[in-house]
Amino acid sequence: MCDLLCALTAATGGATLFAKNSDRPPGERQVLEWLPPRHDRDATRATHIAIDPHPEITAGVIGSRPAWGWGLEHGVNVHGVAAGNATIYTTLDPRDRPDALTGMDLVRLALERAATAAAAVEVITSLLDRVGQGGSGHEGHRRPYWSSFLIADPTSAFVIETSGNEHAIEPVERVRAISNRTTIPSFDATHRHPGQPVETLVDPRWDASRRVLAREPVTVEALQAHLASHDGGDGGWTVCMHVDTADHQEATTAALVAELPVGGPPIAHVTTGSPCTSRWFDIPVAPPTDGTWLANDGPPNER
Repeated sequence: MCDLLCALTAATGGATLFAKNSDRPPGERQVLEWLPPRHDRDATRATHIAIDPHPEITAGVIGSRPAWGWGLEHGVNVHGVAAGNATIYTTLDPRDRPDALTGMDLVRLALERAATAAAAVEVITSLLDRVGQGGSGHEGHRRPYWSSFLIADPTSAFVIETSGNEHAIEPVERVRAISNRTTIPSFDATHRHPGQPVETLVDPRWDASRRVLAREPVTVEALQAHLASHDGGDGGWTVCMHVDTADHQEATTAALVAELPVGGPPIAHVTTGSPCTSRWFDIPVAPPTDGTWLANDGPPNER
């Protein structure tokens, strides 16, 4: 489960803003790290498969990932592109498909290979066409899934929704929120899983996100407060899934609010735990001056 939001400059009066809560198994550790530029002269090894090498040097990325995996739940690159994904369920059963690229793999590949949101869309959709989507997003047991994606840069943003290799793309006009369901009307009409209880598990969170975006100007502080809120459904299915019961399948283990200004360096505001109880760190998206760091060990500019 995840919730993602973005607001373009017309709705903020300043920088484009991107936000995401990463909801994962409660005991899973998530790592925030700087991924330096590299030149993949050999095949790129993703979570489950290897793909052809990328001919160009990758962009540096600050991203958050499950410690066991290769792909990213969310991140921001040095060009000011932010991206994240959310699990969605469709009429196509992912359990029957072979291992390929996970949604998290596609987020990382888009951030490493794209200098604009439109280019990131092209990275993801071309990889869906050429390589495909599939494989578990969880350690120790097989839970494959499809993804929706929200991608933003200083001047534009896009939603991609997928079902296997099929996909739909929708440009963001002003503000947009996505969650764990199909939301592009034409795609939703064709591909929504008929048995998914979106009315109780998803729509309350999605509606809460849309209410926040309707209160303009949208600010970093408003998005941080929203990601830390317990708005949404019953039984722990809230925007911040900070749950006390060990048997709950999902909990918010990391969060990001990204500022993407025109003509300036992006800033990642991050937590590495439930936002309602964790500290936010403000991190300029640029190569660290003292080597690779992990936010778990204390990144700079603590708030």
